[in-house]
Amino acid sequence: MPVKIRLQRHGKKGKPFYWVVAADSRSKRDGRFLEKIGTYNPNTNPATIELNLESAVQWLHNGAQPTDTARAILSYKGALLKHHLDGGVRKGALTQEQADAKLAAWLEEKAGKVDAKKQGLSTAKADARAKALEAERKVNEERIAAAKQAEAEAAAAPSEEETAAETEETAEASTEENTEETQA
Repeated sequence: MPVKIRLQRHGKKGKPFYWVVAADSRSKRDGRFLEKIGTYNPNTNPATIELNLESAVQWLHNGAQPTDTARAILSYKGALLKHHLDGGVRKGALTQEQADAKLAAWLEEKAGKVDAKKQGLSTAKADARAKALEAERKVNEERIAAAKQAEAEAAAAPSEEETAAETEETAEASTEENTEETQA
């Protein structure tokens, strides 16, 4: 029975969520499987991967062939490296302690890279938020300045109206005087 390590799609439309499974290659994509090895969630940034390393390595030792995407996931989590190091231990090229030390060092380095990426993403998000708040503050200041200018113009406009009303009153008064003089 040819065994494949592959992804089984779950989740809803537009929000995929995958199980990493060991399954008979003749079974359907989302059908029967032999063992669930882990999960893969591509919706998060960076993608969330949970993998039972020992189980994955055991299936690799038994001859299971991973698909391309599953191979990338196994490589990302160190399962392929552990399988490779176990092959070196079986051949006598290195001891189990040396293999464990190499795997631990690699996992530590990988965790550092992932943490750096997460910090970079959070820093970028904070910078974008700060820029947005600065732009909003600037727009608010411009709007407040425009409102104050409009109020100042409104305060100045009645004085112009008052002067216009005064000129009308003086014009009316002079016309009344003219009419009185003409009548007299």
